[in-house]
Amino acid sequence: MLGASPGASTAANAMINVLERCFPEKIKSEQWQSRMKELVPSYGQSLVDNEELLNSVRERTLSTLKLR
Repeated sequence: MLGASPGASTAANAMINVLERCFPEKIKSEQWQSRMKELVPSYGQSLVDNEELLNSVRERTLSTLKLR
């Protein structure tokens, strides 16, 4: 669960940054973009600027964690 241990809430973002730095050309490819968006539906988009996406991500998280 995010926030359950020190660093847990930033681990996913840190790994995405590593992928972007280590594989800058591959991360731009359609194949990698598709996979990243499958793993992280909000990848490359702002949750602050997109309320519909924010709600969708929240619903997916609640469902995955069986919090509903």
